[in-house]
Amino acid sequence: MGNPARRHSKSRRDKRRAQTWKLAMPGMVECPQCHEMKLAHRVCPSCGYYKDKVVVEK
Repeated sequence: MGNPARRHSKSRRDKRRAQTWKLAMPGMVECPQCHEMKLAHRVCPSCGYYKDKVVVEK
């Protein structure tokens, strides 16, 4: 009953399997100081702030 009627190509098989290893988009948030988009839990590259403190002088 559950047998395939036709053989699927290697390309079709591999396209299906590739969906498992997709990379997720990194979490982007708005910086509260300069309102630029930045990676979450990291210093803002445009203004140098992290958690309302200057970490990198610009």
